[in-house]
Amino acid sequence: MEREGARCSAGGRGKAGVVCEKHAVRSRLSARFVQPACSHPYCAFPLNKRELCVWSPAGQPLRLLGHQHAVSALSFGNKTEPLLVCSASRERVIVWNLAECTRKEQEGITPQGIIIGTLLGIVLYVRFSPDDQQVAVCAENRIYVLSAKNEAILAELNGHLAPVTAAEFCTWRRNVLISVSEDRSFKVWDYSTGLLIYQSGVLTAFPLLSLLIDEENKQIITGCGDGQLRIFSLITDHNYRCVARIDLKKEQEKFCNKIWKSGKESGERKSNSKLCKTDSVRPEGPVETSLSVLLIEHCDYSECFCNEENIPYTLNTSYFWIGTSTGLLIINLTTFELEAFLCYKDYSGLSIQFAASCALTKKTVNGKVLCLITSMFEDVIAVLEVNLPALMRSQQSGIFIRASEKSLSVIARCSLLPESPLCKGLNKNKKESSRKTLGVKSTVKDQPLVFHYKIKSSGYTAAPRMTMFSPNTNLKKNYISKQKTSVECTRKEYPLESSPPINREREISVTCKPTPISCIQYSGDGEQLACGLVDKTILIFNANLTKTCNVFSGHDGAVNSVGWSHDKKRLVSASEDRTVRVWSVCKNEPALILGNGMFRKAIRFVQFYFMDTFILLCCGAEFHLLSFHVDTTKDDLKQYKQRIFCKLIQKFPMASTMEITSLSAVNDFYSYIVLTAGSNRALEVFDLNEGRSKAVIPEVHTRSVHQICQNKGSAFSTQQPEAYNLFATTAVGDGIKLWDLRTLRCERRFEGHSSRCYPCGIAVSPCGRFIASGSEDKCAYIYEMHSSTFLHKLGGHRECVVNVGFSPSSPQGNKSSASKDTIIQFNHGILQPL
Repeated sequence: MEREGARCSAGGRGKAGVVCEKHAVRSRLSARFVQPACSHPYCAFPLNKRELCVWSPAGQPLRLLGHQHAVSALSFGNKTEPLLVCSASRERVIVWNLAECTRKEQEGITPQGIIIGTLLGIVLYVRFSPDDQQVAVCAENRIYVLSAKNEAILAELNGHLAPVTAAEFCTWRRNVLISVSEDRSFKVWDYSTGLLIYQSGVLTAFPLLSLLIDEENKQIITGCGDGQLRIFSLITDHNYRCVARIDLKKEQEKFCNKIWKSGKESGERKSNSKLCKTDSVRPEGPVETSLSVLLIEHCDYSECFCNEENIPYTLNTSYFWIGTSTGLLIINLTTFELEAFLCYKDYSGLSIQFAASCALTKKTVNGKVLCLITSMFEDVIAVLEVNLPALMRSQQSGIFIRASEKSLSVIARCSLLPESPLCKGLNKNKKESSRKTLGVKSTVKDQPLVFHYKIKSSGYTAAPRMTMFSPNTNLKKNYISKQKTSVECTRKEYPLESSPPINREREISVTCKPTPISCIQYSGDGEQLACGLVDKTILIFNANLTKTCNVFSGHDGAVNSVGWSHDKKRLVSASEDRTVRVWSVCKNEPALILGNGMFRKAIRFVQFYFMDTFILLCCGAEFHLLSFHVDTTKDDLKQYKQRIFCKLIQKFPMASTMEITSLSAVNDFYSYIVLTAGSNRALEVFDLNEGRSKAVIPEVHTRSVHQICQNKGSAFSTQQPEAYNLFATTAVGDGIKLWDLRTLRCERRFEGHSSRCYPCGIAVSPCGRFIASGSEDKCAYIYEMHSSTFLHKLGGHRECVVNVGFSPSSPQGNKSSASKDTIIQFNHGILQPL
């Protein structure tokens, strides 16, 4: 059987125009587990026992003779002038010059290749070096490095305990080769000396089948027979550690659910469900389809979508193809999420529904790539043309059109609605404060005015006094002047071009005996640092950590959360004792206590909200919006009675969760958005202007989200407004993810730090350039936020670093970290161990 010409598939569950079968041929020998090759516009595959076919849509297939046994592996060179192809069988390895072979065939001369190796054994994989000067040949348990110009063995590498399935040359490290094997491990070689540089342990119960070296991110990606991808870092300091693991089956199910839900919202549930709910994704009965990773290849995504509307594209992001036995997938290497997939069974016009081997062209031409697959059950080989933009539009465009229609923003873009919970809270505040004020005035009017000291005459010529007397306070004058100055002065801007904090400046122990620090937070002006302790107290330090400004005590349990007011005059705290306390910075006693049976569970998080108008707190599976008024001024005639009140405006339950694990909202400017994360691993976005949930992101991490972190600086800073719509999340053992509120998409993932057992905090610098994370290895890590580039590793702690924080307005951009009872400050922020 040999079929020429395009046969576009329009039947089945798939969308028309996505994939087109350009060529199909039945081989005279089993081609099931052959390594085919593609390099646009050519595809190479074995045609029969002795014949090798190089197919091109532009002309007649080129048939090359030279092998005595079946060809088992093929590979194209990396250069186009001349374009080389290497073919291997058990008795010889041959390199062909395609231009020369084409010319000889046109002249009627039988083309001849260069034999570079003989009797090496059963060859499973061949690969050219980046300069096409050497060829790596994987023959049984060994790897041979051969010269591409003549028959010469440059290196023989022994060490694998089972057949070697793939080998790749490292492009940025000279003489380095990486191999994977059915012994379930990978090895790093120096083939110039034949020495083994590194060998991994046994990674999985299934054989490793495929390998890709990502030069841009300095990583290797391995694929195995159970549909698992593992990504390892090749950065020198990382020691080949695994930075990510991707389960393709779970990613397919998650992606299908997302498309199905978007179709349900738009009234197209029926059509989209047919596209996604294929047998390969949701198998019925006891039989499960295989997702063996046959191929990992770079995807030329940027050339197709940089100007495409309604298709997500992020600069400096890598994408790659995954070829499996059931179809093709596109993975975002930055977020490790599935972007699109093509299932062969969804297209009835294709000759092959289950593939045994696969090859793809690296570059797209007019948005199209060639895919060469061999059948698992028949001796059929097919060449497919995949339209990448059409594939993405059929699955992604609907999601992002709807996302843009209901795009969310941290910065308030409209006025308060009349029925908004925020509007109700503001009205209650006004009524309550006016009622309190009027009550005091009427009381003073009805009582006799008695002076217990002599009053000097003001005289007829002097201006009338506007104030008869002022209340007596015990506050120090220098402290009052300092507070007035700090409030009245303009907010200092964080230097946008500042370097990350790397120089260790100071280390302090917060208590005489070891006491874990549960939380830390800088004040808005960066002049003070609040620390909540497990011993039920709160400590206030100055910016340089040289002085303890105040100590607050009164909680009957460990302090879980602390938060500064926008004017820096108050501090709010939550504790395991199920109470919330509002403290005046200038006093040691709380100005407001919320508790006494109000809350059924411990309060995990509390903060001021809407420019100090409200208090947000999470308790169990819901968060509360409270309006409050604290007036510390006193009336002499009412025995210094304070005018204080607090009222519950509304409770907001988070859907399908047992407990809210983290909450975040902006207080330094007006924002309606509140972000919550629950024990169900989901993240929910609330709009308090509308008083309802606006979006839910399921399965944000593999475990419950430990912390949500936003850039909460002033909206009138020199930053771009888009920076405030980015937020980060972290979970134990699942790294850090950066999300965009407008698209509800994960934009980047930060790997490298270790947090497998303990919840470690994160912090975003006020300039929006850096993100810091604690770690189990007693260090803090700093990354460049918009490229996820690892910048620095800060050591010095004796315990796990679980809290980090940036000074909001420090000219040096100070950073602090905390662990156990120790705080270390680095110029430019703070870190804290467990």
